[in-house]
Amino acid sequence: MSDDAAVYRINDDLAIIQTVDFFTPIVDDPYTYGAIAAVNAMSDVYAMGGQVTLALNIACFPANLPPETISAILKGGADKVREAGGVVAGGHTVDDPEPKFGMAVMGTVNPRHVTTKAGARPGDVLLLTKPLGVGIITTAAKRDAADPVHLEAAISSMLQSNRIGAELASRLEIHAMTDITGFALLGHSCEMAEHSGVQLRFDSARLPFLPGVYDYAQRQLFPGGTQRNADYYSPAVRVSAGVSEDLVRLIYTPETSGGLLIALPEAVLQEAQQFLEQRHQPVWIIGQVQEGSGILIQ
Repeated sequence: MSDDAAVYRINDDLAIIQTVDFFTPIVDDPYTYGAIAAVNAMSDVYAMGGQVTLALNIACFPANLPPETISAILKGGADKVREAGGVVAGGHTVDDPEPKFGMAVMGTVNPRHVTTKAGARPGDVLLLTKPLGVGIITTAAKRDAADPVHLEAAISSMLQSNRIGAELASRLEIHAMTDITGFALLGHSCEMAEHSGVQLRFDSARLPFLPGVYDYAQRQLFPGGTQRNADYYSPAVRVSAGVSEDLVRLIYTPETSGGLLIALPEAVLQEAQQFLEQRHQPVWIIGQVQEGSGILIQ
């Protein structure tokens, strides 16, 4: 099953979580790039309900990349791991004409609190912890077409940790959870629906987006991954009449360091909202789990 990370049970009270992620630069500032890459890599641990303990750098840098640039990337990553309560214990670097950076991350979790994509149940409420649109905004930035205000909002979103998901899972009954990254909201949702044997219904009017995304959509500034996601996942997706084509394409668009999609019982919804509000964590109710299969967008 394609969960966000591997989990190895040590005993009744302890399991190890292991994951890895890296990518090419999506912002110009090297420190910010390193920080986003670390937050993105650690997110898989949080999506499984765990806490970060250890990270190893994965670095591919051109031989002529200035040492100060490399140092800034590594520092950005290390600072975010430190904020998470973990340590960076080394890594591996190779020469590569195109820079790439990320981390192999280890976490720990109580086996009773592991969250997967497979537990969503009919009647569950669907929550999302970050607005969508990072992918199209960073693509617009690469083409020198992004408003700096919009790009700054996207960067702020990517730098936001998903640690809150693990804290929530340790306190309340969470049936399923995943983070929204390269396969976009629809791709990761299709996986949750398939592995849980249910249908996820999204209310299109409730889906949150970063400022500016509809303008970039109208200008067709989508990354290549949007169409690849649509080609692969569209057989499992039904779209009701009246839902805009731009909105559908936006939720097929890859995200970097996106939020958590959480399926939880309606009985604990109010408690979850209060918990998140107390920690200044935004959250949106975007739909419901129901009998059936695939995705329904209304």
